[in-house]
Amino acid sequence: MNRPHRSHQPGPPVQSVTSVPQSLAEEQASRIRRYLLTMAVRTVCFVGAAVTGMRGAPAWVWGSMAIAAIVLPYIAVVMANAVRSRPTQGSGPVAPSSDDRPEQIQP
Repeated sequence: MNRPHRSHQPGPPVQSVTSVPQSLAEEQASRIRRYLLTMAVRTVCFVGAAVTGMRGAPAWVWGSMAIAAIVLPYIAVVMANAVRSRPTQGSGPVAPSSDDRPEQIQP
Protein backbone atom coordinates (compact mmCIF):
# COMPACT_ATOMS: atom_id res chain seq x y z
CA MET A 1 0.00 0.00 0.00
CA ASN A 2 1.64 3.20 -1.14
CA ARG A 3 0.81 6.31 0.73
CA PRO A 4 1.34 9.69 -0.82
CA HIS A 5 4.48 11.35 0.47
CA ARG A 6 3.82 14.62 2.18
CA SER A 7 6.43 17.28 1.79
CA HIS A 8 7.60 18.69 5.07
CA GLN A 9 7.26 22.43 4.90
CA PRO A 10 8.78 24.47 7.65
CA GLY A 11 5.97 26.06 9.60
CA PRO A 12 5.67 28.06 12.73
CA PRO A 13 7.51 26.70 15.75
CA VAL A 14 5.49 24.32 17.87
CA GLN A 15 6.02 24.15 21.61
CA SER A 16 7.40 20.82 22.73
CA VAL A 17 5.51 19.03 25.49
CA THR A 18 8.77 18.31 27.28
CA SER A 19 9.55 22.04 27.55
CA VAL A 20 6.27 22.84 29.28
CA PRO A 21 6.79 23.62 32.97
CA GLN A 22 5.07 21.61 35.69
CA SER A 23 1.47 22.71 36.18
CA LEU A 24 0.56 24.79 39.20
CA ALA A 25 -1.73 22.06 40.56
CA GLU A 26 1.02 19.42 40.31
CA GLU A 27 3.54 21.72 41.97
CA GLN A 28 1.15 22.52 44.83
CA ALA A 29 0.32 18.84 45.32
CA SER A 30 4.04 18.03 45.48
CA ARG A 31 4.64 20.74 48.09
CA ILE A 32 1.68 19.53 50.16
CA ARG A 33 3.02 15.95 50.10
CA ARG A 34 6.46 17.14 51.27
CA TYR A 35 4.88 19.18 54.06
CA LEU A 36 2.72 16.28 55.26
CA LEU A 37 5.67 13.87 55.17
CA THR A 38 7.85 16.26 57.16
CA MET A 39 5.09 16.80 59.73
CA ALA A 40 4.57 13.02 60.01
CA VAL A 41 8.28 12.62 60.80
CA ARG A 42 7.93 15.44 63.34
CA THR A 43 5.03 13.63 65.02
CA VAL A 44 7.07 10.43 65.24
CA CYS A 45 9.97 12.39 66.76
CA PHE A 46 7.66 14.05 69.28
CA VAL A 47 6.10 10.77 70.40
CA GLY A 48 9.52 9.10 70.39
CA ALA A 49 10.99 11.85 72.58
CA ALA A 50 8.14 11.50 75.08
CA VAL A 51 8.31 7.69 75.22
CA THR A 52 12.10 7.45 75.43
CA GLY A 53 12.22 10.23 78.00
CA MET A 54 9.73 8.45 80.27
CA ARG A 55 11.49 5.09 79.87
CA GLY A 56 14.81 6.47 81.06
CA ALA A 57 16.71 6.43 77.77
CA PRO A 58 19.95 8.43 77.54
CA ALA A 59 19.45 12.18 77.27
CA TRP A 60 20.99 12.36 73.81
CA VAL A 61 18.30 9.99 72.42
CA TRP A 62 15.22 11.79 73.64
CA GLY A 63 16.94 15.17 73.37
CA SER A 64 17.77 14.76 69.70
CA MET A 65 14.20 13.63 69.01
CA ALA A 66 12.85 16.63 70.90
CA ILE A 67 15.08 19.02 68.96
CA ALA A 68 13.97 17.44 65.69
CA ALA A 69 10.32 17.82 66.76
CA ILE A 70 10.96 21.51 67.46
CA VAL A 71 12.91 22.28 64.26
CA LEU A 72 10.95 20.22 61.72
CA PRO A 73 7.85 22.49 61.57
CA TYR A 74 10.04 25.39 60.47
CA ILE A 75 11.70 23.24 57.82
CA ALA A 76 8.30 21.94 56.63
CA VAL A 77 6.90 25.45 56.21
CA VAL A 78 9.98 26.73 54.39
CA MET A 79 9.90 23.74 52.02
CA ALA A 80 6.15 24.16 51.43
CA ASN A 81 6.59 27.83 50.54
CA ALA A 82 9.58 27.27 48.26
CA VAL A 83 8.22 27.77 44.76
CA ARG A 84 10.34 26.61 41.86
CA SER A 85 11.48 29.31 39.51
CA ARG A 86 9.69 29.36 36.20
CA PRO A 87 11.73 29.36 33.00
CA THR A 88 11.52 32.75 31.29
CA GLN A 89 12.10 31.59 27.76
CA GLY A 90 11.25 28.66 25.54
CA SER A 91 7.69 28.13 26.70
CA GLY A 92 5.81 31.03 25.19
CA PRO A 93 2.55 30.64 23.31
CA VAL A 94 2.69 29.71 19.65
CA ALA A 95 0.24 31.61 17.48
CA PRO A 96 -1.05 29.91 14.33
CA SER A 97 -0.05 31.47 11.05
CA SER A 98 -2.73 33.18 8.99
CA ASP A 99 -2.38 30.52 6.24
CA ASP A 100 -3.47 27.66 8.49
CA ARG A 101 -6.69 29.15 9.83
CA PRO A 102 -9.74 27.13 8.90
CA GLU A 103 -12.71 28.76 7.30
CA GLN A 104 -15.42 29.69 9.76
CA ILE A 105 -18.78 28.07 9.28
CA GLN A 106 -21.49 30.61 8.62
CA PRO A 107 -24.90 29.85 10.17
